[in-house]
Amino acid sequence: MDNHPLGKYFEGENSLKNGLPSVKYISTTLKLSQRYLSDMLSALTGLNTQQYIQHAIIEKAKEKLSTTNLSVSEIAYVLGFEHPQSFSKVFKTKTNVSPLEFRQSFN
Repeated sequence: MDNHPLGKYFEGENSLKNGLPSVKYISTTLKLSQRYLSDMLSALTGLNTQQYIQHAIIEKAKEKLSTTNLSVSEIAYVLGFEHPQSFSKVFKTKTNVSPLEFRQSFN
């Protein structure tokens, strides 16, 4: 993931400064129209751009939950969420477990 725009977004301080990555950010970075990007992602992955971004955020969260000692709140902020509760809600909706339950599954 680190070689594409979302990986680079999370490597730097973009998420801390700018919040969650947007469809516009990805399309501008790739120099593609938002519509074309969404069509391509849909054809390749079955996900539209927003769904793809959410998937990437969840994968990055899983990585941080399983490989760091950062708190759930710290991970939420690093990923660009303004409120840890929003992160926890999205994570649970997408994975059917809370961030803490996910982390505990690795211990």
